[in-house]
Amino acid sequence: MILVTGGAGFIGGNFVLDWLANPVAKGIVNLDKLTYAGNLATLKSLKNDARHIFVQGDIGDYDLVLSLLKKHQILAVVNFAAESHVDRSIHGPGEFIQTNVVGTFNLLEAVRAYWSDLSDSAKKEFRFLHVSTDEVYGSLSPTDPAFSETNPYEPNSPYSASKAASDHLVRAWHHTYGLPVITTNCSNNYGPYHFPEKLIPLVILNALAGKPLPIYGDGQQIRDWLYVKDHCSAIRRVLEAGKLGETYNVGGWNEKPNLDVVHAICSILDSLRPKTDGASYASQITYVKDRPGHDRRYAIDASKLQRELGWKPAETFETGIQKTVQWYLDNQEWIDGVISGSYRDWVKKQYN
Repeated sequence: MILVTGGAGFIGGNFVLDWLANPVAKGIVNLDKLTYAGNLATLKSLKNDARHIFVQGDIGDYDLVLSLLKKHQILAVVNFAAESHVDRSIHGPGEFIQTNVVGTFNLLEAVRAYWSDLSDSAKKEFRFLHVSTDEVYGSLSPTDPAFSETNPYEPNSPYSASKAASDHLVRAWHHTYGLPVITTNCSNNYGPYHFPEKLIPLVILNALAGKPLPIYGDGQQIRDWLYVKDHCSAIRRVLEAGKLGETYNVGGWNEKPNLDVVHAICSILDSLRPKTDGASYASQITYVKDRPGHDRRYAIDASKLQRELGWKPAETFETGIQKTVQWYLDNQEWIDGVISGSYRDWVKKQYN
């Protein structure tokens, strides 16, 4: 079996669903702490699938992780578990340090203890894949080339600093102890099952509810948008054929200013779910004060992944955002289960 950490979150949940959609795939032990963004409703379709074993727990729990590795004879670990929202890291950085830095350390130590006791042949087969972010590279000017794997780390938020630290730990455990690791650094993901405090799901749900669509600053912050199922296919490919100790950037080749993303969503909603008064959803756009230290531009050069492993995204931004909006229109039950009182309190606090 493989161990997936954070497998009830947005990217991890999509990865688990896509992996087990293959009827001959190895089983998954899914370890998730079930914080605010972990949602077992995402995995509802796997309720009766014996290949999916869910365990509620923390990657920082050394004894629990080691027991799971041994009990299920784990062949690979895919580490999605992380606190990942920049806005939340600004308000409360402590949780990010605890999960992303201390948690990753404890996870690595448990994996190292397990791996050290494997047979030589099993050691060669074992993999630890660490999923990280492009935000560790800092911010780009409008004319800078996209981030490559050789860019220096220049994190600018508590979130990105904590992820940079975790990346360095993973690298060090490979070079010092020989642990067979691979790291991926991805751009902004979007798609089904995305917790509705991030830009795209927030805009979709606020638009439909007749609420303001909050835009930080001038809305010209540029991100490279990656459809989540493309990200999942990249991770599977890296797990299958990536070189040990290497880093692979995963991007969608879709640089878009935030304001353009919001207008694209409004245009799709205007077509699929027109407002009764005939107005465009774009009339709900509202500009709010920019967040502290807001990086201006991220962009990923994913050519290494394409050149060495033959991967490229299947979706353009136009096809991916159309599928995403349609998914939120079709899955009201999942949305209702997510929008709790604590979520509404958070949005009010952040965008008031």
